[in-house]
Amino acid sequence: MAVAALSIAAVSLASGARAISLATMLGAFTDFNPADFDHQALMLFRLPRLVAACLVGAALALAGALMRVVIRNPLAEPQLLGLNAGAALAVVAASAVGLDPTGALRPFAAATGAATTFAVVLLLSGLGAGGATPLKVTLSGVIVSAFASSVTSALLLIDDQALGDLRFWLAGDLAGQAGTHLAVCTAAIGLAVVATFLMAPRLAVLSLGDQVARGLGVNVRATRILAVAAGAALCGAAVTLAGPIGFIGLIVPHLVRRMLGEGLRLQFTACLLGGPILLLAADILARQLIAPAEIATGVITGALGAFFFIILVARYFR
Repeated sequence: MAVAALSIAAVSLASGARAISLATMLGAFTDFNPADFDHQALMLFRLPRLVAACLVGAALALAGALMRVVIRNPLAEPQLLGLNAGAALAVVAASAVGLDPTGALRPFAAATGAATTFAVVLLLSGLGAGGATPLKVTLSGVIVSAFASSVTSALLLIDDQALGDLRFWLAGDLAGQAGTHLAVCTAAIGLAVVATFLMAPRLAVLSLGDQVARGLGVNVRATRILAVAAGAALCGAAVTLAGPIGFIGLIVPHLVRRMLGEGLRLQFTACLLGGPILLLAADILARQLIAPAEIATGVITGALGAFFFIILVARYFR
């Protein structure tokens, strides 16, 4: 997987409206020439986009694996559970009311929105008889996500300028990455990844059931709160960089689990590689389908994820 990730990263750097050779790429990294157009394109545009794609893919895949363990739901995924929609709503709302006119607080707004939305989903799915069943969690996530998306659309329609600025971002766009957001989101994702791996032994016990976990000395409530916080940080950082890109957290954890089994640390590690591989492949396809124009990367992942979700639901509920 590491070799595949490096290979597709090289293809991503070479792909675009203007193809760049491997020799030119090596020259840009070893002997950068600011007067060379290809060197400028690589370092100023394609490299930040590559870094963002790797961060977003890894964050969403790991968040999906984490949510699956926390709520023991095979359909758990940031997009389906409303985390991405909640993060996007918080970003748009903060901008609409003037709290974040420059976008500097976007990572914190996104993480807060993701955590709040997930808490609402868990609250709704726990109502009624039977508790939070997989079907109820999924339906609650779809409902909350639809509500958050409708409020986001209403806020954007109030301000035509905001609609123009955020239109591609809301579709899931990796272009035009800012250095400040990359630095903040890299730090947030790094901390969340470390926290997730430190929690892995407790999460493995938690996956056996709450009663078993309590019997083995695991603080179930604290573990869930920490896991939700880590998941919110991962989703918030991903949404900040690329908008609400969906289904990476559904496809990658399922494929990884089928290939590698139940070991959580191995699954988490594979997600950190599988997420970038899938998102980079989708991004390359988005840039090449109607070149020199581009499609938003989220459109490609959405189409692929919808097909995968239909197959998964058909197998799970048959």
